[in-house]
Amino acid sequence: MTTDNQKIIAVFGPKGGVGKSTITANLAIAIAEMGKKVIAVDLDLGASNLHAIFGVRDTRHSLEDFTMKKVKELSDCVTDTNIDNLGIICGGDVPGIANMPYQQKVKLINNLSTLDCDVIVLDLAAGVSNNVIDFLFIADTSLLVTTPEITSLLNVYSFIKTSVFRRLNFHFKALKSIELLELLEKAKDSIENPSLATMNGFLEAAAIIDQRASESAKKVLTKFKPYIVINRIKTPNDANVGTVITDLMQRYINILTSVIITIHEDQCVGKALSMLKPVMIAKPSCAFSLDVKEAAYKIMD
Repeated sequence: MTTDNQKIIAVFGPKGGVGKSTITANLAIAIAEMGKKVIAVDLDLGASNLHAIFGVRDTRHSLEDFTMKKVKELSDCVTDTNIDNLGIICGGDVPGIANMPYQQKVKLINNLSTLDCDVIVLDLAAGVSNNVIDFLFIADTSLLVTTPEITSLLNVYSFIKTSVFRRLNFHFKALKSIELLELLEKAKDSIENPSLATMNGFLEAAAIIDQRASESAKKVLTKFKPYIVINRIKTPNDANVGTVITDLMQRYINILTSVIITIHEDQCVGKALSMLKPVMIAKPSCAFSLDVKEAAYKIMD
C-alpha cells in the first residue's frame, strides 16, 4: 500500500500494558532523529493515548474527524510534536470508532500513502480484531511487543496464530473458495485434525483442493515476518523468551522471524511519562532510549 519511498511500520501486541504505545512513540522519535520524516498514527481506536505520551494537549483535528468526514484530507489531522521531522495523528475517543466500518477503513488505508513523510508508524490496538488484522497486513514491517513473563509465550503464539488464520480467512473469502474456508475451520481444532496442526500440513492439504490458492496463501504468509520485541528485560534469561516464541512460530505456523529486539526495564520510562514527555526526549541517554535507538537502526537497515 505504500509508495516506493514510503515505509509503514505497525506496532502491535496480544494484550495491553506491555508498553506498546510507549515503544511506538519513542521509536518514531528515533527514526526521526535519523533524518527521516515520520508521522505516528494512533490506531488504538477508542482508547488512544499516543498524544499523552508526546505531551500533546491540544489537537486541531484527529483521526475521528477524518473518519466522520469533518475534514477531507488525512494530512489535515497531522499535529506538530515540536520534535524535528515528527508529526502525529491522534485517534479520538468516540464510542464505536474501534469497530470502524469497512469502507471507512479502506478509505483510511488508501489515504495513508498520501501523507507527506518517509515513514508511518502505526500504533495498533491490543488484541486481535478486524481493525488490527487489516492494518497489520498492509505494513511493510511489523513489531510484536510483549514482556518476558512465561505467560506471555502462549499469549503471543495464540495471538499470531489467530492473526494468521484471520488473514487466510480474508484471503480465501476473496477467492470465494468455500472448500478452503471449511479446511481452515477444521485446522483450528488440531486435536481432532492432527494432520492440520502445522501450517505446512494445512498448506499441503489446501494444495490438494486448490494448488493455485495454496501457493497464493503461502505468499501472503511469507510477507509476514514480525520483529519480536521483548520489553522490560530484567535479566539475561528474559531474552530467551524471544527465541522460544520464534521457534514456536516457525514450527507450527511457518512464520519465519530471526530478529529479536530487547528493551531493558528502566525507571526512566515511568519518570518521563509522569512528565508528559517521551523517554527519548526526557532521558535520551538512558538504557531504554539506547535500546530503542538500536531497534530503529535494525528496522531501518
